[in-house]
Amino acid sequence: VQLVESGGGLVHAGGSLRLSCVASGFTFDVVTTIVWFRQVPGKEREFVASLDGSDTANYSDSVKSRFTIFKDTRKNTLYLHMNLLEPEDTAVYFCNVDVYWGQGTQLTVSS
Repeated sequence: VQLVESGGGLVHAGGSLRLSCVASGFTFDVVTTIVWFRQVPGKEREFVASLDGSDTANYSDSVKSRFTIFKDTRKNTLYLHMNLLEPEDTAVYFCNVDVYWGQGTQLTVSS
């Protein structure tokens, strides 16, 4: 089982970016919940958004209305589309399924 995130980078505040998480070893259409977390050095990993088996999305208050989580089961890929990025969104973003984690992708938002 492997999760590989990509799409991070340097963005100006107010910009947009889309993160991807490609899964191998299992398929997203049989898992119950897929989650995006983020972590800033020295702080705990923070919940960002989740998508359950019925495609119901949940978001943290800090990203609600700016971020969108969705998946493409044909590509076995989870996405996080981020709009109106803020410097506070700077972090390493991880996708998670059950006990499995990707290596993370760095997002830096400049002010």
